[in-house]
Amino acid sequence: MLSPVSWNDGGVHIIKQTLLPDQEVWVDLKTVDEVARAIRCLDIRGAPAIGVAAALGMAHAARLYTGNDPLELSRNVEEAGAVLAGTRPTAVNLFWAIDRMKKKLDELSGQDAAAIRSGLLEEAQRIREEDIWACQSIGRHGAEFMPDRGWVLTHCNAGALATAGYGTALGVIRAAVEAGKDIHVYADETRPLLQGARLTSWELMRDGIPVTLICDNAAGHLMRLGKVQACVVGADRIAQNGDTANKIGTYTVAVLAHQHGIPFYVAAPTSTVDLSLATGEQIPIEERDAAEITTPRNTCFAPKEVPVLNPAFDVTPNNLIHAIITENGAAAHPHMTEKLKTLVGTRNK
Repeated sequence: MLSPVSWNDGGVHIIKQTLLPDQEVWVDLKTVDEVARAIRCLDIRGAPAIGVAAALGMAHAARLYTGNDPLELSRNVEEAGAVLAGTRPTAVNLFWAIDRMKKKLDELSGQDAAAIRSGLLEEAQRIREEDIWACQSIGRHGAEFMPDRGWVLTHCNAGALATAGYGTALGVIRAAVEAGKDIHVYADETRPLLQGARLTSWELMRDGIPVTLICDNAAGHLMRLGKVQACVVGADRIAQNGDTANKIGTYTVAVLAHQHGIPFYVAAPTSTVDLSLATGEQIPIEERDAAEITTPRNTCFAPKEVPVLNPAFDVTPNNLIHAIITENGAAAHPHMTEKLKTLVGTRNK
């Protein structure tokens, strides 16, 4: 199973996603700043994956301190958490994982430095293992929503590359294929960084799952022709009412699906649900560098002085979502809010 972020003694082990599909390069991130830079520049991306990376980064910070003072070690770990928290504002999994590591650090208070190091690494590894389990469980729950035969459209990359392994939206597709369903995937290219073209198509081809790449603006045309039977996407943050932030362009897909009577599903672990936010209006939307649009991969596509607006995410309101599929089951209308709270339980409070 492809796992884009893991631990070894050299640090946080990742595949550099910005180089895919041209090059498959694996590196060890040896400092907290390197982990933060990898998250910020999208070498590590996907809400669950950056949460796992942050947890491993904090564990690595504990190992980088070679002294025996538990208080100094704890300060280093807390500082690492602050650095990592400043990388990307939208994906709540990042903050959930950092908070969980901080709670573990509090639990280890009073123990010696060696015990703190060991305990933090165990917790980070547990977060990673739980994410893989959650993705596989999301897949099992979500497979039943997929057509027995037909075309499923996805936007951006919510596969193994966006998680610790297996994937959320692509996990649903993988599980459906494993269950014997005859599914072919339409992968939106997902501008401006082309995660669908570069990553989703690469991942699915690697696993032998039929995939056809389309321009983002071809989705409505294919829906009108009856060539899309379902849509499934991932999420970076879900408000308590089910409003969902995901890669820019997701809202467009949801509106088109609604217009054409096509079910639109969100697949995400409960760590992506932010019960502190009543609606999606409160979700912070990351604004990224203009160069991602004007000069992708150092190729100029626009006048140098043109003003640019480059939001990385948009919010899909809950009324356009047929079901939110988590590792604990699915939340659907008419009681989506209440069901989401039940599925999350105490995990995200």
